[in-house]
Amino acid sequence: MNQLSPKAESALRSILLRALFGFALVLPCLALAAPPDWAPAHGWRKKNDAGYPGYSGRYWKSDYGVESGRCDRSEVGAVLGGFTGGILGAEVASDADRAVAVVVGTVIGAAIGAEIGRRMDRTDRSCVGQSLELVADGKTVSWTNASTRVTYQMRPLRADGNEGCRKFRLTAHGAFGLSEGRTTACPTSSGVWDLAPEIRVSSR
Repeated sequence: MNQLSPKAESALRSILLRALFGFALVLPCLALAAPPDWAPAHGWRKKNDAGYPGYSGRYWKSDYGVESGRCDRSEVGAVLGGFTGGILGAEVASDADRAVAVVVGTVIGAAIGAEIGRRMDRTDRSCVGQSLELVADGKTVSWTNASTRVTYQMRPLRADGNEGCRKFRLTAHGAFGLSEGRTTACPTSSGVWDLAPEIRVSSR
């Protein structure tokens, strides 16, 4: 077997060292690379994605549990409590201030009646709004208002003919009994859900 000359052996060793050095530099980059689109949203994606895309076209930093089927009232309430002047209590907040979607009171009144709708506080309305933003058709989201002792179940039914609008069913159960109704709501770009125009006209 032929032996390499000292000069050739030195050149080969230099090539191998450069290859190993280059691989060592590339390896961390491969580890940090984004996963494929089909990969589950954990790890890299969970830390780097912009958030939860809503039906209104807005991205939300949290789903407040609605995607798992239970709205976290304590988390929503903590976020709403951080706003001064009752911004969401007045139904509408600016884009800069909005951290959670909200449904205006007239939507709730159309769904389950004005009297029972008035029992819903801004946290309840935000649970409905966030569900409309993020929950798939046919999936139910539940929560209980410990102060009023009313339990709610909200289920988006299907996309409406109007672009971005959604039909949904809302059920309220409390000392008054059971109230259930359906209506259609449409979002603004800031995540405020209001009655669909045709419902607003027919209710006059």
